[in-house]
Amino acid sequence: MGYQGEDTIFALSSGVERAAIAVMRVSGPDSARILGQMCGALPKARQAALRKLWQNASTQDSVLDEALVLWFPGPRSYTGEDGFELHLHAGPAIIRAVSAALVAHGARPAEAGEFTRRAFQNGRMDLIEAEGVADLVAAETESQRRQALAQADGALSRVYTGWAERLKQVLAWQEALIDFPDEDLPPEVEDGIRSDIAALMDEMHHHMQDGQKGERIRHGMVFAIIGPPNAGKSSLLNWLAQRDAAIVSPVAGTTRDALEIVGTLAGVRVTFVDTAGLRDTDDAIEAEGVRRALFHVKQADCVIQMFPVGSPPDSVFDGAVLVGNKADVGALPASVAGCDVVPVSLLTGQGLPALHAVLEQRALALTASSSGVPLLTRARHGAGVRDACACLERAMQQDWPELRGEELRLAMRALGRLTGQVGVEELLDAIFGQFCIGK
Repeated sequence: MGYQGEDTIFALSSGVERAAIAVMRVSGPDSARILGQMCGALPKARQAALRKLWQNASTQDSVLDEALVLWFPGPRSYTGEDGFELHLHAGPAIIRAVSAALVAHGARPAEAGEFTRRAFQNGRMDLIEAEGVADLVAAETESQRRQALAQADGALSRVYTGWAERLKQVLAWQEALIDFPDEDLPPEVEDGIRSDIAALMDEMHHHMQDGQKGERIRHGMVFAIIGPPNAGKSSLLNWLAQRDAAIVSPVAGTTRDALEIVGTLAGVRVTFVDTAGLRDTDDAIEAEGVRRALFHVKQADCVIQMFPVGSPPDSVFDGAVLVGNKADVGALPASVAGCDVVPVSLLTGQGLPALHAVLEQRALALTASSSGVPLLTRARHGAGVRDACACLERAMQQDWPELRGEELRLAMRALGRLTGQVGVEELLDAIFGQFCIGK
């Protein structure tokens, strides 16, 4: 998608589902003319007005709808351009007629992400804030909503721009050493430069060591349920799903393939995976199911390892939540291989609230920030911070002021690429192409 800010664009921003109101968004240099041609005199800026919409207001030819109209003159608009919104009755015929009228007056349908791309191009938001807008539109859980809203509001951008401002000051001192080598600047200047670089590196390293918590919130986590046949794995999946998602049978080996359901824990999106029972088998299909179960263990953010009463496992997977089932028919050990056992009975419901609390605590531990710094939400952000940090590490190794200054400038460029200030043109199509139409 190429940037075409000279065009006036429109899109249905409220979606295509049946509803009472449909919001048509328009932005571009011809917005004032088009709105005037459709409803006559422009309403007051940023105040809703009830107006008839005409195919041509000057001749009052063919009423299209009676709608709420909002006029947003630039630069105080979402895109920074002149724009307006039409809050229409949401009948498909009305939407088609208004769309046809907008085209007839010179507007064109917007491409995916084009409104937000124009907001970025016009300085209304930086690239990280724009990505936060996309995440906010896609948010399904409370944790996703909170993280995306903070990013769209500039929380992550402020971290990176703060680093860039501090780096600019360090570079200014470094340039002074380069430009005035004969001025006998005090040694404290050199010490201060190295100290400031070291402090920035420490903060960047800490930021990168978030254990992919932000990405887990954005994409969701995977909890794999594993254990021997007839341990109660499918029954646990059904309890988590609150429906009969998996077949439950006393016949060992009923589950041959992985079965997934999506839920939430502590406001975090979690995909629960029921896997084939772990055992040695000559059945080729069941053996493939066991292989896939072990694959899911390696990929999972958390393993729920189950065993029935009387059959504790010989070993426990690293970091697993160990669940002993059938507590209603016998005693379960308090721990196995140093791992605490959560005793439950999926038949009577015994221990299930406690298990749910343990799983919520695990979900929070895997996603909660240990500091006030916002979490990384995309691999692109992590790569940019790593590039900046690598430049700072090379700067610390340089004895020549000119070489150190060049590494500091490269570090600033890496931070600038994150927010979109420099060198991101090749990224724009990929980023904004993931947006929905109308945003």
